[in-house]
Amino acid sequence: MYLVLIVITIILCVLLGLIVLIQNPKGGGLASNFSGSSQLMGVQKTGDFLEKGTWVLAISIMVLSLIINVSVKGGAQKSEDPQQMELLKKASKPSAAPATAPLNVPATTPAPAQNTPKK
Repeated sequence: MYLVLIVITIILCVLLGLIVLIQNPKGGGLASNFSGSSQLMGVQKTGDFLEKGTWVLAISIMVLSLIINVSVKGGAQKSEDPQQMELLKKASKPSAAPATAPLNVPATTPAPAQNTPKK
């Protein structure tokens, strides 16, 4: 169900992007270039159709986002299983082990080198 809602949301987002790109705020754009459709529905009706389509797609994306958020079970939930509770307690406790030195550092420091005069 979750995957279906995500796919539908992505398709609606692509359609919304295409409708927004078709629109031109001054009445031009692709809607005015189609002479057949402008004679059929009129330029004003084409603009109204694109505007209503934009609103419908935007509202449906918002509603789908809320549905996806509600339908997904996430976050920490209290468990009734004692074994899981014990594992969670062990994982959340800080370890009491002392910090170890990095592997490439020797455990003891070498003695300082003696400066012997060269002959």
